[in-house]
Amino acid sequence: MPADGDDRLLLDVAGMERALESARTVAVLGIKPESRRELDAHQIPLYLQQVGYTVLPVPVRYPEADRILGVPVYRRISDLPTPLDILNVFCKPADFDRYVADAICLGPHVVWFQSGLLDPSAAVTLRRAGVVVAEDCIGCRRATLSPSWAPLAGQSRTPPCR
Repeated sequence: MPADGDDRLLLDVAGMERALESARTVAVLGIKPESRRELDAHQIPLYLQQVGYTVLPVPVRYPEADRILGVPVYRRISDLPTPLDILNVFCKPADFDRYVADAICLGPHVVWFQSGLLDPSAAVTLRRAGVVVAEDCIGCRRATLSPSWAPLAGQSRTPPCR
């Protein structure tokens, strides 16, 4: 397993909370554009942006979208800036296979699968490569932190990239 000596497959609640408290940048694979604003894959990244995280959109569909949440989209994980704190995954488990190698190369601090979207074999592959893995609703977990509607220390409400 990973060189960090932690043989757990997934982060526990305390680990997820620590990751959210220290994170500044969250890339969202599978984010939905404003035209689909009623979906969790838009609402949760919007909330994360509102509480101070820099959200980097990586839609897996919607080729017409060039900006989401006011931020230019990235078309590939490999185009994301590094270091990256969290790669939040909103795509179906069967669809994530094509992103595993790029996620490992990107080397985010955490690959965070939304509840119910964990691909167990991808999680094992990521952990063997030393990538920390979490599964939970990232928005729900962030909302349990105090303050739930204000930036944590060090996070800012700076305007998104223009």
